Amino acid sequence: MSSVTRSRRQVRLSRALGLALTPKAARHFEKRPYAPGEHGRSRRRTESDYAVRLREKQRLRAQYGLREKQLRRAYEEARKDKGLTGEALVEILEHRLDALVLRAGFARTTLQARQAVTHRHILVDGKIVDRPSFKVKPGQTIQVKPKSQAMTPFQVAAAGAHRDVLPTVPGYLDVKLEQLTAVFTRRPKRAEVPVTCEVQLVVEYYAR
Repeated sequence: MSSVTRSRRQVRLSRALGLALTPKAARHFEKRPYAPGEHGRSRRRTESDYAVRLREKQRLRAQYGLREKQLRRAYEEARKDKGLTGEALVEILEHRLDALVLRAGFARTTLQARQAVTHRHILVDGKIVDRPSFKVKPGQTIQVKPKSQAMTPFQVAAAGAHRDVLPTVPGYLDVKLEQLTAVFTRRPKRAEVPVTCEVQLVVEYYAR
């Protein structure tokens, strides 16, 4: 799939879900703040409870770029947590390496963060990790590989160029952007995670 086709799909998906998944989608949202298709401008019909829960689950999936199997696995893990299942679900997802690469500002989008990991540009505690789903533990250090830091995309990131489109660095990350390093200091709290989602609806979707 070409980058142009992928970008168009992300814009269309963003409009369907009602949230911007990429900076480009955010610009399109400003021009066309409605769903795609010939009926996109019309008022949304009264939706069933199932449809509302399904869309919320899809919103969460899209923001992390997950397959359905991955999200369900995270949900099953969250069910075993002592706290609220919905909050635990987001907190678990936020341990993913690709999510933390994005939050740290080393990439501009979830897709770019995933590519940085799969192309072996990211170290965790000094060792290459090429699995986006790798679960980072509190206390571990994430770093762009020294040999990769001279590459243009990472030079752009180190200069802080992504900060105009990314949320403020959350409190569970200690980032030294110029050095392209970040320490995952502690487990995130749901309120800190910059993800748009009614997590209780996602729980209700899977618990049905």
